[in-house]
Amino acid sequence: MGNQVEKLTHLSYKEVPTADPTGVDRDDGPRIGVSYIFSNDDEDMEQQPPPQGSDGGGGGGGLPDGGDGPSLPPPQPYDPRLHEVECSVFYRDECIYQKSFSPGSAALSTYTPENLLNKCRPGDLVEFVSQAQYPHWAVYVGNFQVVHLHRLEVSNSFLTDASQGRRGRVVNDLYRYKPLSPSAVVRNALAHVGAKERELSWRNSESFAAWCRYGKREFKIGGELRIGKQPYRLQIQLSAQRSHTLEFQSLEDLIMEKRRNDQIGRTAVLQELATHLHPVEPDEGDSDAARTTPPPGRPPAPSREEEEDREAVVHRRGS
Repeated sequence: MGNQVEKLTHLSYKEVPTADPTGVDRDDGPRIGVSYIFSNDDEDMEQQPPPQGSDGGGGGGGLPDGGDGPSLPPPQPYDPRLHEVECSVFYRDECIYQKSFSPGSAALSTYTPENLLNKCRPGDLVEFVSQAQYPHWAVYVGNFQVVHLHRLEVSNSFLTDASQGRRGRVVNDLYRYKPLSPSAVVRNALAHVGAKERELSWRNSESFAAWCRYGKREFKIGGELRIGKQPYRLQIQLSAQRSHTLEFQSLEDLIMEKRRNDQIGRTAVLQELATHLHPVEPDEGDSDAARTTPPPGRPPAPSREEEEDREAVVHRRGS
């Protein structure tokens, strides 16, 4: 009988080993990092919250029609500065990704799908965003169409359909790798249309779209060995003067964490970090209450889905 491994869930920041909270690296000992083993496409596995104002069930608890109870506030327009986390990604000392809300920057402005079409060129990376949802990435291939990884399948869709009503933007400049030519980006995307499940080499839409544009194996499942010192750092900007750094053994793991931050939102991320940086003092006799790192020498066990994905990757590499 083989061992049965339950699917891993994400740890809160209080449980995550990190670098120095001030963001300053120290050389006085080994640096403890973090490496995650995740299941497949996060944006499809997660339950999305119901829209505001939707009826949550039967009629018993609601106000009768025409009642004088408080009405729900109208939905606010999406503002990246309020909902998204400002961050940078480093591979060793090289900055390979940066999302910045510096004054005067319009790079992260969002548009309706219809207006976004006027700004897209073949080979562009497109990101659709909405509050409390994972960002969805796609490759614009021309003729109003995109190729994207959605529900464990690479699909060719009209941009307006792929957006699912979300606002979007062109995000060619977030990653700082040298891009392939637009024609090569489009070829990479179209060549994988129809790939699904175990044929896939990417965990989410962002990794697939970025691989199409930059062609780097680091975006693929198992593209890097998780051994030795963690070479990737995710630097989260807490304020103009303060940042917090998490370390990872692969870009694949880091992207999953970055996407989770976008899904839960800036406020929740800052609250988690505040709890982690200023933990509650343990009660007497509770020796485990202040523990923030897992026991040494016990890496997380892979989920069944990841083991199957890695087997598929090994077969593809051998071909």
